[in-house]
Amino acid sequence: MSSTPAQWKSTFEPLAFARQLSTRTAQPPLPLADIQRGICEAATRPLNRATTLPAQAYTSEEFFAWEVTHVLRAGWQCVAHISQVPSPGDFLNLDLLGEPLIVVHGKDAAIRVLSRVCPHRSMDIMPEGFGYDGHTLAEARNGRPDCGHTRLFLCPYHAWTFELDGHLKACPEMHQAEDFCRDNFSLKTFRCEMWLGFIFVNLDGSAPPLAEGLTDMAADLAAFQLDKMKLVIAREWDCPFNWKVLAENFMESYHHLGIHHKTLQPMMPARDTWTEQERRHYVRAHLPYKDTVRDAYRAFEEKGDFSAALPPVLGLSDRQKSEWGLFLIHPTFLLATAPDRVIWYRLQPLGPDRLKLLTTTLLAPEALELPNFEQLHALTTEQLTQFHLEDMEVCTAVQRGLYASGWQPGRLSHLEMPVWLFHRYLAARIRSMWPTDDYAAAPSQRA
Repeated sequence: MSSTPAQWKSTFEPLAFARQLSTRTAQPPLPLADIQRGICEAATRPLNRATTLPAQAYTSEEFFAWEVTHVLRAGWQCVAHISQVPSPGDFLNLDLLGEPLIVVHGKDAAIRVLSRVCPHRSMDIMPEGFGYDGHTLAEARNGRPDCGHTRLFLCPYHAWTFELDGHLKACPEMHQAEDFCRDNFSLKTFRCEMWLGFIFVNLDGSAPPLAEGLTDMAADLAAFQLDKMKLVIAREWDCPFNWKVLAENFMESYHHLGIHHKTLQPMMPARDTWTEQERRHYVRAHLPYKDTVRDAYRAFEEKGDFSAALPPVLGLSDRQKSEWGLFLIHPTFLLATAPDRVIWYRLQPLGPDRLKLLTTTLLAPEALELPNFEQLHALTTEQLTQFHLEDMEVCTAVQRGLYASGWQPGRLSHLEMPVWLFHRYLAARIRSMWPTDDYAAAPSQRA
């Protein structure tokens, strides 16, 4: 159910050129303070006068380093869905902002995010492939090297073993180490929270509690029962562009007119999309179906023939069955809801022009029980890949343009309100605040 980046790189030649441009940028470097000032100035403009950010906000190593400390490590990053680690002993490995992590379902049913760095000699206790054959207690699952099941964690270097909660269980030949105490050498535990089935981590421990800022969003998503959904498609992408380029592209639907004119525009015309009022911790946008599509979907649901398409999620409102919803929880949680599925993107920023991306699809449990599920799974995979390849094309081209001498500041459409709100979030973090802390919230585009 996953594929490697190499499987799409061969079909998309500009990727290598994008990296070449990044090494010889024609844009003059800007000091960090000037980049931050440019972001704040752009964010003070009203939506009808909104502009893009300085190019260096997407290309500067210095600004990316600032983001890592003050935005990314200081914020809540979503690392997994509960369906990826459903049972005690299940785990998932990933690297996030230089931290080798394990997301693990403990024997006590608690979900934890642990460091993979052994407190003995700093070995990654689960290098790719789980170390050498015969030197691990873990077994891989689902044909993937980054997830599996285990009863203990075993460091392949010196055979130190750890419980699933991170505590050191055994450390051979340490009996002559004076004043050595096993309780002092656990795997580091990072602060994490579960929200609607999604597992978030805050790497520096400074973020405000996650759930308290998302009450309205949780109510909006309640009917989808996200914690009961199953992640059935996961595809990795090696992206040669800035993480903010992806976030902005994901949240605005103005580009339906362009790159998605054959895929999404016929269903959800750009002109009909709209964005809710500004909130402290998230952005919410609506992508209504055009009338003919809405009527056809109602007829499809009433007919009850799901041989060629997924059924709608049970319990959705009429509005939820007649639109897609877009959500951004600052800084990087990207979620799209459709009547029959939910799409989640996991972002792992690697540099100003590098991003590791996991695109996923979650379905209601009932969909997995359909007799033709394998065919519907293949169709859903093809649909996700098709429009994401379109997004990959434009995001890569945008990053190239940010390095070019022909770059110039742009103006935003009212349909790009989510981009404008995202810029206001960045400006607030530069001021060590959150959106709406020191100004009135921008109103919704619809009553």
